[in-house]
Amino acid sequence: MAARVGPRLGRTTLCWLAVAPGVGWAVARLVGLDRGPLVQLLAFTPYAAVGSLAPLLLALALRRRRPAVVAALTTAVLLAVVVPRALPAAQPSVSGPVVRLLTANLLAGAADATTVVDLVRAERVDVLVVQEFTPSAQAELDRLGLDRLMPYRQLNPVVGTPGSGLYARHPIARGGIRQLRGGWGFTQAYATVRVPGAPEVRVESAHPAAPYALDQTGYWRTDLAAQPPATPDGPLSVLAGDFNATLDHAPLRALLDTGYVDAAAAVGAGLAGTWGPYDGDLIPPVTIDHVLVDRRIAVRALTVHGLPGSDHRMLLAELRLPAADS
Repeated sequence: MAARVGPRLGRTTLCWLAVAPGVGWAVARLVGLDRGPLVQLLAFTPYAAVGSLAPLLLALALRRRRPAVVAALTTAVLLAVVVPRALPAAQPSVSGPVVRLLTANLLAGAADATTVVDLVRAERVDVLVVQEFTPSAQAELDRLGLDRLMPYRQLNPVVGTPGSGLYARHPIARGGIRQLRGGWGFTQAYATVRVPGAPEVRVESAHPAAPYALDQTGYWRTDLAAQPPATPDGPLSVLAGDFNATLDHAPLRALLDTGYVDAAAAVGAGLAGTWGPYDGDLIPPVTIDHVLVDRRIAVRALTVHGLPGSDHRMLLAELRLPAADS
């Protein structure tokens, strides 16, 4: 009897050790424990959801019932928060004009401007928002014809990474630059876009601080909290750019709760990676670039496009606005 108890206890212990990390991950995600190293770790929750199957299969193979039940619950929880991003959601019934919005992080101006302008021209983009926008990037974009394609603009080109810009095919009004308090001092260009046949839409190029180190997570949280909330009882609003956060981060979900919808998740494309690998590091892609739209706006499509010279991918959202008299 004693000879059999030893191996059985060893198998049970092994199963619990395998299950424990997934349980902790699920709790951190559900409770919103975006603190310290968990800020970076939670960005990889979709991978954790897939990885949680391994402890479940182990417990089943070793016939350890209790660890198997806990592992199954852990997998169910993680899949429940991740899978909806891959499933299209119902859209509001609106009859206004279609607007195509493109967001691109230019990596301190190093991104290939030709790729950006070619996409604007081919897809007839109506609004372009850029982050890490520099004077040299502005000059190159205009040399390639962006000034003729999108004559209306609110720009703040800065050497390095703080710059921001907004270009539009349609007239804009009430433009400005938001100065964030994060450690990198990122700025955010914004303006109200006047699309014929639709109510005015306020668009802002989002770029909160990156939580690349533990001493930056406070700035990250401050910058996300400073993002303009949706105005469900007021003007239409769109917030697009490099949020340095995924849908598994509580501060971004809090922003969505003000009345935004993540355009990628709305059409079942919410698991498409937009950043990584970076600088040769073997970091699996994560989804930190977003187009957040007012819940009254219908999302028709969202596609991800490569951008040579940048560590980010561009997002192109096709949106249908409410009609002007709705």
